[in-house]
Amino acid sequence: MKKIIALLFLSANVCFADDIAAGRAKADTACALCHGVNGIASMPSAPNLAGQQAIYLSEQLKNYRNGKRHHEVMGVIAKPLTDAEIAQLAAWYSSMKVTVEAAP
Repeated sequence: MKKIIALLFLSANVCFADDIAAGRAKADTACALCHGVNGIASMPSAPNLAGQQAIYLSEQLKNYRNGKRHHEVMGVIAKPLTDAEIAQLAAWYSSMKVTVEAAP
């Protein structure tokens, strides 16, 4: 039983690693212009995505896709995304580590 649990855990990590790689590839082509190559926004009106929780990112992309959340550009970008692609993008951005420093 312990071996089965260990194998499931290892296979889940491999799938997650694949999701991260696929999400990165998708982000490089669809998201980087506004949200930055590493998830730190290059445009003042775009949010930083690096380090956000995967569940939050997934939910927001689904909301843009189904029209529940409105934004002229994001609605067009999210519309063709599959659930798998949304999960991959969320895995990529949530895998990033962000550090914060207090102002002096």
